[in-house]
Amino acid sequence: MENCTDTNNSSTCTEIPYKDSKTLLVAVYSIVFAIGLPANCLTSLLTFVQIQRNKVIAIYIFSLSVCELMYLSTLPLWIIYVQNEHQWTMGAKPCRITGFIFFCNIYISILLLCCISMDRYVALVYALESRGRRGQKKAIIIVFFLFAVVAIIHTPVFYMEDQPENKTCFETLPLDIKLASFSFARFLFGFAIPFIILIFTNYKIFQSTKTSSSLTCHQKAKVKYLAIAIIVIFLICFAPYHVVLIIRSIYFMFHQNCSCPFEKEIYSIFTVFLCLATANSIADPIIYVLVNGQKKKKIPC
Repeated sequence: MENCTDTNNSSTCTEIPYKDSKTLLVAVYSIVFAIGLPANCLTSLLTFVQIQRNKVIAIYIFSLSVCELMYLSTLPLWIIYVQNEHQWTMGAKPCRITGFIFFCNIYISILLLCCISMDRYVALVYALESRGRRGQKKAIIIVFFLFAVVAIIHTPVFYMEDQPENKTCFETLPLDIKLASFSFARFLFGFAIPFIILIFTNYKIFQSTKTSSSLTCHQKAKVKYLAIAIIVIFLICFAPYHVVLIIRSIYFMFHQNCSCPFEKEIYSIFTVFLCLATANSIADPIIYVLVNGQKKKKIPC
């Protein structure tokens, strides 16, 4: 990394290697859009049918698909943005709306994965106690609450000050104090705590399936595959993005006047992990398949 001892004279970093990641971003966004749009449309349709059959978990999967469809609708704008060398030419409001949807999608998806795991945990570990307590009305209230909280938390993006010299969209380089502080909060409440919840609930789910005598081998396998899929999706799609996010924030806090060289070096890595977060839109339909799509067959316990 190049040495830097003087304060930055400019409010934005220059010579960020946007071109290095152009092909990757356009390719990933295009593939995710092409696969994710029909996959999530189908998933939302099928889960809507299951909602009519009073399946509680269908509420969470349906909400997850709707959330992904909202994000997928913005991908063409991000593709245009990347192809235009990270110069946003569609106005401030569209930029803020697409950024708002991006951030909301990440954290609503994470929280809904937690809801799915907690629902399975309660249904298995507290099977008798949960009868009559796990209902669709409660699930709908939880989903609306999550959507509302995440949306309210991210409404400040609509009140950010415009920087005429910065033509990018939600790529503030270097970070500022407010963004770095918000990144710490995102990491703690949007990643670390949900991760602990996922580990705890799925560990208990595995324990319960091992000792359960009421579940068939097929049902045990189904529960285990779902638990593994949720953890894998979480670790692959969201962990790398948040690890780099917190690293950038920590570095900025200690090098507020000289973070641009670091931002240049880490940008390409951050782009790869951003692609993984985007790939979540095609990974989520896998959850529906694992919940409903496995054919019954003889599986050794």
